[in-house]
Amino acid sequence: MSAILPCTRPERACDTLDSSTIGVIEKPISTFERVWNQDWVRKAFIIIFLALLWQFYAAWKNNQLVFPTFVDTVKAFVDSCKEGVLPARIVGSLKLLVGGYGIGLALAGVMTVLAISTRFGNDLLETLTSMFNPLPAIALLPLAMLWFGLGNLSIIFVTVHSVLWPVALNTHSGFRSVSTTMRMVGKNYGLGGLNYVFKILIPGAFPSILAGMKIGWAFAWRTLIAAELVYGANKGGGGLGWYIFENKNTLEIPAVFAGLLTVIIIGLIVENLVFRVIERRTVRKWGMQA
Repeated sequence: MSAILPCTRPERACDTLDSSTIGVIEKPISTFERVWNQDWVRKAFIIIFLALLWQFYAAWKNNQLVFPTFVDTVKAFVDSCKEGVLPARIVGSLKLLVGGYGIGLALAGVMTVLAISTRFGNDLLETLTSMFNPLPAIALLPLAMLWFGLGNLSIIFVTVHSVLWPVALNTHSGFRSVSTTMRMVGKNYGLGGLNYVFKILIPGAFPSILAGMKIGWAFAWRTLIAAELVYGANKGGGGLGWYIFENKNTLEIPAVFAGLLTVIIIGLIVENLVFRVIERRTVRKWGMQA
């Protein structure tokens, strides 16, 4: 019987390919593409487009009592800033917002930790969230005025209500979605109580927590402005909401739109400078979000 010889093959097979069939492997990026790839450039383009659309529509409408132009609105905004009226209103609104938002976050944190620790706390949070989350915060303002009077406490109360439930709901949902592996790692390291919450649950659920904070901020901001409209009408004070209401009564419509524009600008600043920085330094840095 003849011996079977092993099959020999070359160590490497290299076939020459025609480069014309491959296509473009590396393409230089043009200056326009490099600039357009920046997020702030695209967003600035959208804002400029909307401002131009506003200007052209208002000019076509040609009725300052209904829809002032963007240029007139900016002029009213600058004049109010020079007089010091608008900055004072902004500071007044932001003070109330920070107070109500901070209290709402603290209460949401306490309720969520209680819910994740005990079954009674979980049932309590789910029940209260189902009851009060659908309830508009501004609907509680008349009751708040009866309980706390015509003062800042009434506005802070409805602001806390608008923040508490969405933040607690998103945080609790994030805690429950933390993987079993991460939970077991925490248990293996002997973590328990608040150490377990701060070192395992919060980092693992932070995308949901941050989403809840964004929703809570938006609810608090619009609730605050709406509450100040009513509060200002009753007491003659307040922040941006009262500024809008006051100028509406005197038919200073460009100033009304300037107040609305200020509300939008503050929203853009908080979203793109505060929450975006937090998002970049946490969930994106940790690889939890693209």
